[in-house]
Amino acid sequence: MTGTFLWSALIGLTLGSGVLVLVAGLPVMNRPRFTERVAPYVRSVAPDAESTVQSRAPITSAAKIFAPTAQRLAESLRRLGLAPSSEVLSKRLRHANLSLTPAEYRTQQLGYAVAGAAVGVLMTGLAFAAERFHPVAAVLFVTAGAGLGVAARDVQLNSRIRSRRRRMIAEFPTVAELLALSVSAGESAPGAFQRISVSCRGELAGELKELMRRTRAGTPFVSALRTLSAEIETPVIARFLHGVVVAVERGTPLAEVMRAQAADVRDHSKRELMEEAGRKEVAMLAPVVFGILPLTILFAAFPGLALLQIGI
Repeated sequence: MTGTFLWSALIGLTLGSGVLVLVAGLPVMNRPRFTERVAPYVRSVAPDAESTVQSRAPITSAAKIFAPTAQRLAESLRRLGLAPSSEVLSKRLRHANLSLTPAEYRTQQLGYAVAGAAVGVLMTGLAFAAERFHPVAAVLFVTAGAGLGVAARDVQLNSRIRSRRRRMIAEFPTVAELLALSVSAGESAPGAFQRISVSCRGELAGELKELMRRTRAGTPFVSALRTLSAEIETPVIARFLHGVVVAVERGTPLAEVMRAQAADVRDHSKRELMEEAGRKEVAMLAPVVFGILPLTILFAAFPGLALLQIGI
């Protein structure tokens, strides 16, 4: 009876979770707010309009309570070499464009660890219901679940950083050509960056908006470019920003520099695509060898085997 009750509870929990996910995904539950609908139409007069509607990860009261515990655990793991320092974590969060502090991120990791441990406890309960409970295995399940939860949050952050860098590199040639067009039309370098940061959308445009905020706050334009280049840590974009810095300081033609950089990025993207295709050439043979070829042999041999069986 106990085993039947546990399996029924597990099936009911799974069904309820699926229904909640379906309800949360309905269009009625995801209507955009008024500010989100209006923001794209006022970018030209209010550059900060879209930044006001960007979502920030909510930190509940419970998360604030457990933040010191997560911080102490992170410091202990950092001393053992198992966790990054707050400076490194802040840099990674900056690369992922997350408005989180290291303490908030570690609190999220603690939540993921609790969820993983809960899965381990559930598996232990199922083993107990099946009369296969073992204390050592139970401890291993719970510990492994907590560790996998922490690792899952870290993998999610790394994936966000990689995807954001890929989007920035994909957007860069267009942004560079628009900057060159603005400079050719008579705009200064700060004016061209300001115009493109307002009129464009995307990850790179967001970085340009941050650049112009620093410039308006009093930071010299060249210093702001150097800071942005150091923060992005993408070689292609860093080389472009360095070229702009050199062109501004020495008075060289800026439009030609930007067009050349955009052409270099496009050529670099083509080379990367060809290299990726070369690396995937062997992997692309796997469906042919293990999927299409056996089916072809089967379709060719089955009629003859069927006729032989009928003749026998």
